[in-house]
Amino acid sequence: MGLFGSLFTGVSGLFSQSQNTAIIANNIANVSTTGFKRSEASFQSLVTTESRLSTYSPGTVSVNRIQRVTQQGSIQQTSSGTDSAISGNGMFPIKRSTDSGQEFLYTRAGQFSEDSQGLMRNAAGFILYAWPINANGDLPANQGDLVSLVPTDVAFLGGLTRPTSNAELAINLDADTIDETFTSLPTAPADFSRGLTVYDSLGSSQTITLQYTKTYGPAATSSSVITSNAATTDLTTDLGLLDGDQFTISVDGGAVRTFEINDVAGNPTSGGEDIAVVTIGDIISDINNNVAGASAFLGNNGELVVQRDDFTGGAAQTITLAEVGLGTAISGLGLTAGVYTSDDLAGGGSPYNNGAPGDSPPYSQGDFPTPQNLPGDLLYNKRGWWKLEIIHPDGSSVTNGLLNFNGDGTINALQDTDGNIDVALSSIDWGNGSEPQNLDVDIERFSQFSGNFDVIFSDQNGAELGLRTGIEITRDGIVVARFSNGASADLYKVPLITFANANGLTEVSGTAYTESEESGEENLRAAGTGGAGFVEPSTLEASNVDLADEFAKLIVAQRAFGASTRVISTVDQMTEELLRLR
Repeated sequence: MGLFGSLFTGVSGLFSQSQNTAIIANNIANVSTTGFKRSEASFQSLVTTESRLSTYSPGTVSVNRIQRVTQQGSIQQTSSGTDSAISGNGMFPIKRSTDSGQEFLYTRAGQFSEDSQGLMRNAAGFILYAWPINANGDLPANQGDLVSLVPTDVAFLGGLTRPTSNAELAINLDADTIDETFTSLPTAPADFSRGLTVYDSLGSSQTITLQYTKTYGPAATSSSVITSNAATTDLTTDLGLLDGDQFTISVDGGAVRTFEINDVAGNPTSGGEDIAVVTIGDIISDINNNVAGASAFLGNNGELVVQRDDFTGGAAQTITLAEVGLGTAISGLGLTAGVYTSDDLAGGGSPYNNGAPGDSPPYSQGDFPTPQNLPGDLLYNKRGWWKLEIIHPDGSSVTNGLLNFNGDGTINALQDTDGNIDVALSSIDWGNGSEPQNLDVDIERFSQFSGNFDVIFSDQNGAELGLRTGIEITRDGIVVARFSNGASADLYKVPLITFANANGLTEVSGTAYTESEESGEENLRAAGTGGAGFVEPSTLEASNVDLADEFAKLIVAQRAFGASTRVISTVDQMTEELLRLR
């Protein structure tokens, strides 16, 4: 057996080295193939006996192929936005076609482009599969399963419109603007207005107008009497009120405080009054010190303003002004007797019914942010109230509401659950057949400082109709469509498929692989998570074949093959010598 066993050993050497050469040849042939992963020959000895007998029976050699799928190839830059290489672990999920029953394949060859039907295919013709992204930017709930993947179809029969959902304004309102009374506010001209163009669901532009009017605070009434030195204005000699005239103020229907006009000469009073007042300054001082929940001050033009300060209760807050007997003290001051009401402004509930008695302007405060600093807080500014009215393109009112500014000029408003300060408009009907539209106007950067009205900037996220100009794949694996109007749409998210042993995958034609028992089951991972790598946009992964290394191995294989042929020829000569024995 020894002589013929040596012959078989030499033959096995020839076969193994021919296999080694074939593997090397395949590597060299695919040195320019995108995403190709080289293989190596692994030799193993086969023995015929494991004993230590004096007679030796030679064995043979076998060869196995080892794939180097996990070995990273070099990343090369390209000019195509849909070319994608994977930096790190993972493979792209692909199929030969969209027909049912087609198995999933996996590849690192990311030279994708759009075919005639809008499907993303690589250079080998395989279709890229990915998670669809819905209108809210969410992925499928079952994204851990292959059945959640769909073909990446980027075809658009038309263009894309982007209806406006958010707008942002930065505006300064002049703090020195003259306040309007609530009696005149519904018909008073706006102190400042600014148009904002937004886009509806049909891509049509719609211009809404934001009108700002300076006003007094909750449940306020103001005097029509204006003097250059109002605080020292004498009620009898300057305004002509009668000595002994009385009026009352009460808050929320509670204790009534009575004021009597008392001439500086000190005429006898009629009795029953809580305070005798001589000047407008006396009235202001007493209300601020003795009427809880109310305040008084001089307006920008010297007018007397009386208002209900608090607006934080669960029901409407009121301040009541009434004449006593036949006196005309209130009308003599230029005020109007009656009940002035404000609803729960801080609660954002009922309409804000501030105004003259019986007047109920439709201030839908629920659309507006809730004040953060309330009466009694250090920053609360009772002089910082503005009416904001948003006008529809047809001239009708979309909403009315009140804004308050702190003493430092910043907007007095609480952030919502998303951390924003918005005027929230809902279900706007543009009257052109477009869908009812919700629109959040960010007013966080509104301010009130003395000076000019100034629009610092305005912006919104809508866009008119645009045609598709390109497709690209981002580093996070997002397939993005770009449009001529500057809009973009996230269509799909490409997962990266990882395996416990990627080197155990079964290779198929087209630089692709199928799952095998040795590779383990697939795991769907978002790029950059769970051990998966990243998708490098506008790049391709080159073959991981090293030509110098392959040529060196080829030389070794050639010498080993020649050595095996020498073994065979030597055994042949020895056998011939045996046959010549007589």
